[in-house]
Amino acid sequence: MGESTAADFGEIIATRLRAEHVALSARWLERLRALLPVAASEIFPSENLLDHIPSLIQEIAAYVQAPGEQAVAANTAVIAKAKELGELRHAQRASIHQLLAEYRLLGAILSSFVMEEFDRLEVSPVARDVIEVNRRLSDALWMLLQTTVDTFISEYTTTIANHTSRLEGFNRMVSHELRQPLATLLYAIPLLKDAVVRADGDKQQHLFDVLERNGRALMDMMGKLELVSRLQISPTETPDVQLVDVAAIGHEVGRQLREMAEARGVAITIADGLPSITIEVARLELILMNLVSNAIKYSDPAKSIRSVAIECHQPSEPAFVAIAVRDNGIGIPQESLAGVFSRFVRAHSDRDGELGVSGSGLGLAIVGECVEAIGGRIGIDSREGEGTTVVVTVPRDPARAASADA
Repeated sequence: MGESTAADFGEIIATRLRAEHVALSARWLERLRALLPVAASEIFPSENLLDHIPSLIQEIAAYVQAPGEQAVAANTAVIAKAKELGELRHAQRASIHQLLAEYRLLGAILSSFVMEEFDRLEVSPVARDVIEVNRRLSDALWMLLQTTVDTFISEYTTTIANHTSRLEGFNRMVSHELRQPLATLLYAIPLLKDAVVRADGDKQQHLFDVLERNGRALMDMMGKLELVSRLQISPTETPDVQLVDVAAIGHEVGRQLREMAEARGVAITIADGLPSITIEVARLELILMNLVSNAIKYSDPAKSIRSVAIECHQPSEPAFVAIAVRDNGIGIPQESLAGVFSRFVRAHSDRDGELGVSGSGLGLAIVGECVEAIGGRIGIDSREGEGTTVVVTVPRDPARAASADA
């Protein structure tokens, strides 16, 4: 190809980029396998996301051929794909360094391709044309990279803001919940020192009961706070996500709650056929711990057989699994169901003395927050006098679910 085509070098390269965009996509994908902290199948975990690579290369080719003012930035479809890429990489907990390296790899692949075509076609463009083509490649990549990085940073900033907000709310909640039992303890202790109270056995016993009840309430709350503290993951940290057998977690929960269950005559059953799922183990354990302990606390003393079971439930979507915690306890009034996952809400606070229980109204609120954090959903069905079933639906694969929502 002679010098007469030198001025058309940009069009020649653009045409070749379009012709080879699938092969170039394969090169990029292969290089990404060693770069990103996810399985190869999760780099672009859906057909829609996999289409990002050739689409971006096609748009770069268009810009190389006709670099109109902000042409890439004006293509809303391609910009949308660049944004989706930023959302996906944030969900996969990639770093900003890895994101920059991802585009740097693409730039290196495209630059090498231009040199390969230069040799293969034996073109003889003037130096200015070669420089211009490389500038157009860099400009197109920069515009796409800027969109992807801006989206990634925006998602990251939102995560930090949400984390900070949740932490502030958590601190307010702790202050609110600790204040009442501590105030009661500080009120009762001086009374026990009073000679008049010491001479009145009934009054003294009442105060001892108050001290014990509030002491137990504080211990119960400290146990919950200890579990919750394990979940306060910084946005820069990676949670303990692994493939686990739900039945194994269920048996561990049952072991920890055995004494509580035996004291109330409640049988804990772990059903057969529970799945194995990829999930944050600490959150799953906390979800089941709170649901099962709640079922034990509100077992029906009027029934000769009292039970709680962790079972499989039919999910509404194949990408999810559903786990049910079912009991035959006292049930929840229909008018109270809507608010049971809110903080400080207790459906049976008026029956504490009868049932011998106390609580802060945090158990189901913690469950709801944990389920939300792992991309799941929660539902509850209850009948007074019959029992309650709570169904937790979670994604089989959290990375795939996150990319689908992006």
